[in-house]
Amino acid sequence: MVTLVISPGTLLDTCQQLKTDPALSFDYLACLTSIDRQDHLEVAYNLRSLTHKHEFCLKVRLPRDTPEIPTVTSIWKGANWHEREAYDLMGIHFQGHPDLRRILLPDEWEGHPLRKYYVYEPDDVPSEQGPPEHLLIQLEGVE
Repeated sequence: MVTLVISPGTLLDTCQQLKTDPALSFDYLACLTSIDRQDHLEVAYNLRSLTHKHEFCLKVRLPRDTPEIPTVTSIWKGANWHEREAYDLMGIHFQGHPDLRRILLPDEWEGHPLRKYYVYEPDDVPSEQGPPEHLLIQLEGVE
């Protein structure tokens, strides 16, 4: 897959052009993921053109101590939960995100467990008596 590495400052203009240029038409964000490269973090955008049937990977490198990048939710609405996951698990701040909060871990969780230097302290994990009530589903005839 062709990959291009760009700076955070050019992200929005680059993404807008990749989506709207008729010769490119990258209209589908297949995946947004984050990677810890030890000396920096990366956000990778796997893009597809449903029109032209081609794909492309865009990467942005971020400093470990201030991982901030603009949100692309105004370009691809599907980026919303991908960005929340990268925020929750890697600590990447997506500036301008409409609802940047944890998506998997409890609000009181400290740190970002997918970072290479994250230290897991079992005693620090809040204990619960099962899953939160809002995650439970009642199925008819099932106890």
